[in-house]
Amino acid sequence: MLKLMRFATTVVLAGTVLLAVSTPAQADPWGDTQCDKNHSAPGCDVTVGDGGGNGGSSGGQAGSGGRGGDGKCRNPSGQEIPCERDGAWAGADGCYYAPADPSPSTIAALGGQPSGDGGWYTWTCYGDNTGFGGVVWVAGAPPVVSPAVLGRQARARLNLPAAVIKMNPPGDQLVNLPVWMALDPVSWKEQSATASVPGVSVTATARPVKASWSMGDSTTVVCTGPGTVWTPGTDPAKASPDCGHVYRRSSTNTAGGAYTVTVTVTWEVTWAGAGQSGTVPGLTTTGQVQTRVQESQAVVG
Repeated sequence: MLKLMRFATTVVLAGTVLLAVSTPAQADPWGDTQCDKNHSAPGCDVTVGDGGGNGGSSGGQAGSGGRGGDGKCRNPSGQEIPCERDGAWAGADGCYYAPADPSPSTIAALGGQPSGDGGWYTWTCYGDNTGFGGVVWVAGAPPVVSPAVLGRQARARLNLPAAVIKMNPPGDQLVNLPVWMALDPVSWKEQSATASVPGVSVTATARPVKASWSMGDSTTVVCTGPGTVWTPGTDPAKASPDCGHVYRRSSTNTAGGAYTVTVTVTWEVTWAGAGQSGTVPGLTTTGQVQTRVQESQAVVG
């Protein structure tokens, strides 16, 4: 049986704070929900069963929330409900969960980003005519065995490399001469991670698709690849074939006498598993270097 740790369920709806109502825990193979509204951080412990028949009530009886051995989903009262609704999947409490990417301000309002494994979800409970809910953090495994949810979990496990910059030619740059920008090959390499629960495994793959270079002189260069490293013997006046820039003024009058060059690499993230596939919000990595740009000096004989 998969055990999900406590998560906050404080929800704001039309200016009113709604707290999870205490629901008695049921010992059944499909899962149960026990809520505590007196805890300093109101929350619920959700148990998702493994669909077995060891003890407790059987699917279709009161208290058997979640997915039963017949493959159907039921609420804690035993009533059959859709397993998916509005893009979200049914949990053992009869409510629906969909992966969410809340804004930093929303996370702050909910008490900050929790530590440890877990994820943010949009939580919705439907009544006769309306639904109520909000954004909640679920620690540990996802509340429902959905490939899309596992895709988000796998995304969180991606370990993307730092963006290591190579400015070429090496050393100081010169005004009006091309600069070649490139990333270390390790910085531009497809990465994968997998999230699993019994019977379901999903792999998320991140692929770098764009590098946005802020050159420090109020210009931005967008490249669709890692760039090409300049090699000795190349004509200094030759522009980069795929990712370059030309400085038109020196960095002498800037802070520290150098331009701050920042690159942001955008990663496209897809997931696949359990016969399904999809995309999840992408990721970015950044790198930064200082480069001095000098005026070329004429030599008088």
